[in-house]
Amino acid sequence: MEGGEEMQGPGGLRRAWDIAPPAGTPAKWVRLNVGGTVFLTTRQTLCREQKSFLCRLCQGEELQSDRDETGAYLIDRDPTYFGPILNFLRHGKLVLDKDMAEEGVLEEAEFYNIGPLIRIIKDRLEEKDYTITQVPPKHVYRVLQCQEEELTQMVSTMSDGWSFEQLVNIGSSYNYGNEDQTEFLCVVSKELYNSPNGLSSEPSQKAK
Repeated sequence: MEGGEEMQGPGGLRRAWDIAPPAGTPAKWVRLNVGGTVFLTTRQTLCREQKSFLCRLCQGEELQSDRDETGAYLIDRDPTYFGPILNFLRHGKLVLDKDMAEEGVLEEAEFYNIGPLIRIIKDRLEEKDYTITQVPPKHVYRVLQCQEEELTQMVSTMSDGWSFEQLVNIGSSYNYGNEDQTEFLCVVSKELYNSPNGLSSEPSQKAK
């Protein structure tokens, strides 16, 4: 008898929600008026988390909550985020619309003191933050010109993350004594990683 149906009883017409259940047998269904939106659920669902505000509310534990004209418990919270809260209690999964902010659901989960849901949302937010900070590294390249006799020493002394990429022979530019001095272009590279604060590590000058 939902929605305000009336029935005939010994005392005349009475609304269905005005009829008290037999002693010792609390009503199975519970109406919640969250911020003006009415939700219908069961005591079993609300009591999935024994320490939650909702479980204590429907068990009548020192929570003096007013009721509206239909007998629904009045809760002054945002109904937008209450749907995922109630569905989590029903089936144990967090299901959100694509445009719904997880931070908003977390705020409500903390208000209703639903521990497992709080942990799930916090883990998801931490994972999202970690993913955002994992920016692919940037490759920085340098081209160094050197003579043949300097090549071995230059490559062996490279450090600070610089690695050898390519060697290009550009021939002899001049004669020194009786020997041609062959010159090379040495291409080296280094990866720069973005840190969480947006700053990148600076390339070392040691490869010059």
